[in-house]
Amino acid sequence: MRVMKWSMIALAVAAGTSQMAVASSQDESKGFVEDSKLNVKMRNLYFSRDYRNTESAGNKLAGLRHDQREWGQGFIGTFESGFTQGTVGVGVDAIGLLGIKLDSGRGYSGTGLFPTGSDQRSQDDYSKGGAAVKFRISDTVLKVGDQFTALPVFATDDSRLLPETAQGALLTSNEIKGLTLHAGRFKSMRAQAETDRDSISDGLGRRGLKEADVFGGSYAFTDSLSTSLYYSKVEDYWRKYYANVNWALPISDKQGLVFDFNIYDTKGEGDNLYRATADGDKLDNRAYSFSGAYNIGAHTFTLAYQKVTGDGEYAYGIDGGGSIFLANSVARSDFNAEGEKSWQVRYDLNFAEFGVPGLTFMTRYVRGTGAHTADTNDGKEWERDVDIKYVLQEGPAKDLSFRVRQATYRSSDAVYSNSLDELRLIVEYPLSIL
Repeated sequence: MRVMKWSMIALAVAAGTSQMAVASSQDESKGFVEDSKLNVKMRNLYFSRDYRNTESAGNKLAGLRHDQREWGQGFIGTFESGFTQGTVGVGVDAIGLLGIKLDSGRGYSGTGLFPTGSDQRSQDDYSKGGAAVKFRISDTVLKVGDQFTALPVFATDDSRLLPETAQGALLTSNEIKGLTLHAGRFKSMRAQAETDRDSISDGLGRRGLKEADVFGGSYAFTDSLSTSLYYSKVEDYWRKYYANVNWALPISDKQGLVFDFNIYDTKGEGDNLYRATADGDKLDNRAYSFSGAYNIGAHTFTLAYQKVTGDGEYAYGIDGGGSIFLANSVARSDFNAEGEKSWQVRYDLNFAEFGVPGLTFMTRYVRGTGAHTADTNDGKEWERDVDIKYVLQEGPAKDLSFRVRQATYRSSDAVYSNSLDELRLIVEYPLSIL
């Protein structure tokens, strides 16, 4: 799942014009070594999930407890070379990932932090890596190999100890200011807690992405107005269209409004392997969300509405665990069931206004109704989240962050899952080596 921070995205939109860039990125290349970057993000994550004695029958049969909990240390290393000089620049990127178990035991596994064996014990450690070669002409880059992606129809997830990675080719063009175009083909994905290249799952027990083609782009009309349009086709699963409009409206120096609209149109294709509809029909649905946020000084108040129409839930996963850019995709549930309508109310507080820069607080409540599942035509669910984060602003440990994320999820109909409480304690420290 993907937790959208759309208001922050809107405020970060760069100015766009229809003029061609005067000097291209390749013209300004300093060389393969000179522009190289090596970064390592250290992530310490404690994950606790308590099903409140209502865990699924499958978990009971597997010998899993109702109160799962695990603790691990992750290392996310990325190397990005510069491009060689000349008309066509050539470079190499590499990814190295290592996860180490600090605490877990038989029955406590299953949080998604580590690979789990048939005995329901998590591995003590796991690692994975990969590399990609890249080519640049002017402001257009072709990258072939292992990579992270953040497209609304094909996005790798980074919500556990280590992120997903995708294997394929992605072309990114920024030849016109404000306009970004993408075209790609991907053949496989590594799941977050797996090392096999074909380990991504469709959520129904099948593993392995066959092929995914993606096209689209985004355009910033002005500093405050942007839009995007994408298409994807995942072989034997579905084809998707996605559109977004984002508008930031300043009122004064310390006040502003941000509006965000997202919509997906999904239809099953090929062998239609994903038949997750209430009556087993082919996927054919629309999922959309509309959000409005009002910011005044340190405070931001947000309201959001989301709805799924047609046959089937909004489906994703085989095309990346982050491929859901909807407002009500939050910490635990996505509120994306067939026929479901959901509302969200959210409050953010930035303590920088009170002399404590780096400290932020967020809480939200989301309620969904009308969900069609195998057991009910009016499923209900709600979720309440609290997120507190502090980032050191200076000193030798600058950028070290501490985060507490707590989620309370309830559903008597088990729309997304059985009722549970989740707690995540996250400490991250990014190191820039080169």
